[in-house]
Amino acid sequence: MQIRHFSAPWLGALLAAAVFGASAQTVNVVSFGGAYQEGQSKALFQPAAKAMKITVKEETYTGIGDLRLKMRAGANTWDVVTSGSGSAARAGAEGLLEKLDYKVIDVSSFLPGFAGEYCVGGDVFSTVLAWNTKTYGDKGPQSWADFWDVKKFPGKRAYRRGVAGSLEPALMADGVPPNKVYEVLSAPGGIERAIRKIKELKPHIAVWWSSGAQHAQLMKDGEVDMVNGWNGRFDVVAKDGGRVAYTYNQGLLDYDCYGIPKDAPNKALAMKFLAEIVKPNYQSEFTKYITYGPTNKKAYELGTIDAAYARKLPSHPENVAKQIPINLEWYIKNEARAAELYQNMLTE
Repeated sequence: MQIRHFSAPWLGALLAAAVFGASAQTVNVVSFGGAYQEGQSKALFQPAAKAMKITVKEETYTGIGDLRLKMRAGANTWDVVTSGSGSAARAGAEGLLEKLDYKVIDVSSFLPGFAGEYCVGGDVFSTVLAWNTKTYGDKGPQSWADFWDVKKFPGKRAYRRGVAGSLEPALMADGVPPNKVYEVLSAPGGIERAIRKIKELKPHIAVWWSSGAQHAQLMKDGEVDMVNGWNGRFDVVAKDGGRVAYTYNQGLLDYDCYGIPKDAPNKALAMKFLAEIVKPNYQSEFTKYITYGPTNKKAYELGTIDAAYARKLPSHPENVAKQIPINLEWYIKNEARAAELYQNMLTE
């Protein structure tokens, strides 16, 4: 038997290669927690890990702001981040996210506009107006003007602490037609007008929520009577026996997406992972856990989404007609200033 002796440099190189090899087979993913991430884990993350024969480690966060802080500290360990489309577009413009390689990620059968330079769409959702059916029955608020009408609809409100999707309802409540919202927001004084309208409602807002899990729990516990939030979260609450209903009327049609941080430890593997989880079979499976629509049109063609169930999804044509799409270009240009003004209003 021949015994080989390795010098210290060779041994170090071999150990480093082994460590690198193990690291390269792991993708660290972060998302928003709650029922949403539970669905992602069961329908997307872990099945993709099994198919690719890799390890996927999951963490939770509140949003891109957490990534920004980690990157500034040089402490980022995430390979894939889940984000709202607007926040991702802004993060990409800031240089926080890697440009995606669409030679690796196939989006040829995607709905138009749901794959961006820095973030690929994973699901379509809506920011909607929801109410407690114990308080209002089936005669709940049907517009943002109703949400602001504390005489007609007395009760505790909850509203989003972040600026994304928060200004548009305020302008509609102030009488701006849905198709003019971004025109008004882009005009001088438009952001300030929306914030003044929210400030009017501030005494009636019992909770400023900061995550989907939080606003779902508020409705499940009956802690508030109405809230702006994400349709799929409310459907999970209703399924669990919670007293909640919502309307797609004047909703904000948006999508969640997946990006790769500029300093991600495993960029190449992360890109392949994104290519895997946006395939139609994964997206179809995800609709079973939460009522968010697929971005990949082929998911509807597989025959695995029930036709009646499909009509409940935000991306169904009947529901799309009642809503306005989030304007990503507006967020890229204006979110930083809008967020500063919004936070100032919260702390006044």
